[in-house]
Amino acid sequence: MKSIMLASRPGAADATVQGTTGDRTRRGRPMRRALALALALAAGPALALHPGERLDEVTAGKEPAFEAAGAQRMPRPGMQTTDGTEISLDELTSQVVVLSFVPEACGAACADQQSALVRVQEAVNITPMRDMVTFLTVYPRRQPPGSGWAPVNWRPLTPDGPGTVTALAGEFAVLSARNDGAPMIHVIDRGARHAGIFHGADFDRLGMVLYINGLTNMHPPRPGLIERLLAVFE
Repeated sequence: MKSIMLASRPGAADATVQGTTGDRTRRGRPMRRALALALALAAGPALALHPGERLDEVTAGKEPAFEAAGAQRMPRPGMQTTDGTEISLDELTSQVVVLSFVPEACGAACADQQSALVRVQEAVNITPMRDMVTFLTVYPRRQPPGSGWAPVNWRPLTPDGPGTVTALAGEFAVLSARNDGAPMIHVIDRGARHAGIFHGADFDRLGMVLYINGLTNMHPPRPGLIERLLAVFE
């Protein structure tokens, strides 16, 4: 049984190598790694080497940008699609959701993070996970959605009502124990469990893909007694 090797950082496989042959070899590595990952994940859990219940621990040990969350209760922000249709996270409890925000004054930090997420989606979508994972990006009103996304499992959203993206992002930021100011990517497990946070854009993209894949291969968490009681009064 062979392990899947993860790159130390997203840019490591894209560095320029002098010489025509070296350039072609280095440029081909990200695609070969993505294809190898797709073949391994398509082959089933045995080859994907899922850490199971130790998923958070294993991911945190490999990825400094990752923070385990595990909070059962999350904010229920008001969001809508670009055509004005309201959407709730409660509608996506059968999916693993990758939620990110592009606040009004975020600038390059969010642009870099969105570019990294597009690459994550590309890797996810060449595997059977495509139908199990939904990517959501919340933009300010009147700001054009980002480019490069595949619409099959990505939805650009805006705040519903008078709220701002900054305010919505802040509601989720309080779930983090870190306060580094970097934009956050919230990975939400099936059953609407807040599973993990990836900070900034300097994370291993295939490492995030493996984390998402680990969630898709685990049994969805069952809500506890408190969560069920609170749901009654919502």
